[in-house]
Amino acid sequence: MILIAPQLEDIAKEYRQIALFKKPLKSPMLATLPVFWRHAVTVLSGTVAAQALPLLVAPLITRLCSPGDLGEFSIWLGVIAIASTVATLRLEAAMILDHEPSAQQTCFSVVAYFSTLLAIVITLAAVLAREAGVAQVQNLSWFALLTIGIGTWVTAYNHTASAYATSYCAFGKAAMVKVYGAGAIALGQVALLLVGVHGAALFAGHIFGLGIGMLAAIMLLSPPQPTITLAPTSAQRSYLRKHESFWRYSLPAGLLNIAAGKFPLFLIGAKYGLVAAGLFALTERVLTAPVSLLAASVLEVFKREAVHDFQTAGNCSKAYRSTFMALVLLGCGPALFIFAFAPDFCAWVFGEPWRGAGDFARILAPLYFLNFVASPLSYVFFVAGKQKVEFVWQIALFITTITVFLTPFSLTDILWHYTISRSVLYVIYLYLSHRFAQNAMS
Repeated sequence: MILIAPQLEDIAKEYRQIALFKKPLKSPMLATLPVFWRHAVTVLSGTVAAQALPLLVAPLITRLCSPGDLGEFSIWLGVIAIASTVATLRLEAAMILDHEPSAQQTCFSVVAYFSTLLAIVITLAAVLAREAGVAQVQNLSWFALLTIGIGTWVTAYNHTASAYATSYCAFGKAAMVKVYGAGAIALGQVALLLVGVHGAALFAGHIFGLGIGMLAAIMLLSPPQPTITLAPTSAQRSYLRKHESFWRYSLPAGLLNIAAGKFPLFLIGAKYGLVAAGLFALTERVLTAPVSLLAASVLEVFKREAVHDFQTAGNCSKAYRSTFMALVLLGCGPALFIFAFAPDFCAWVFGEPWRGAGDFARILAPLYFLNFVASPLSYVFFVAGKQKVEFVWQIALFITTITVFLTPFSLTDILWHYTISRSVLYVIYLYLSHRFAQNAMS
């Protein structure tokens, strides 16, 4: 058995304290469920509610904007997803291991400092690239370019606040934050489209929703107030040294993972145009939403269960097995539906111009399923201290993705190769995570 980090003992103690002082559940049915599933149901109910409104308004949005508009917005959103990952330095994950009040306040301050710095740099870089005539940047409007920094900062804060809620099992309040944020995004985008703002409505509505989500997090979760200074303080530098494995290994690994996921959209937009990018974006944004929300909900609960079991039993194989089986059962239905009915479903719900999104979804269905199963279980790499191994795997995933999309084939053939190659890598990933959950590999 390998040695367990001292932080795991602290979090295990607080986990037991939280369980002791927890209020009784009002629902008799929920009260009979194991702790893991009670938490999972809480997170899932909030996430489902947060995703329900965007899914309901998606058919309206696709009839008010073109695939090109959605393609431009999705590329902008992809840039923010990558930039916000850099802004947090992946330190929000460390908050679940080290959640003393002073440490968490320092974590928020570190994230605020780096996200502010990055927001300024990325906005200036976007403006300079536009003035220099960079082709990829020319496809984005000035409004999109000038709001990348704002979107990055608020997204980074929201990720950190979500991790703060998870560290104290505040799943109910975190779910409400998701509902407010997602609902504001959907309503803001539709309202602006209806008044004739057109493509800019997607950007402005998203920024509005992010702001509402941030305000909801501050009011409901009462997270520590970050302090922003001209340079990192001694306490912040000490925190960075203490959790250097997160920004040394987890950050590059997470960045490669997100970049590998967004790279197809970027390349499709550059190689095949914004219309093709918009069709591909609809596939990811709507058809995979049920799968994604289930995986995210299970992840929030599995984090705490894995840490607790690793401390008390020296491994988290029991939590891993139960989570794996639940993910397989939950993911089969949506994956089979997408494979069987996606083209007709897209044409019927979103309009005939969006049928191509269903064709893409059918090809990618097996990959969606494996990603759904593997994503929540990835936290085993953090708990077992195997960030280096995950980093190597992420490099392989990124190289494979780039290689596939640079081949001179048709878009359909590229998507088939993309699905097969990444699926093989996910099978390897699941094998490694299973071994680490057993604490069988040093």
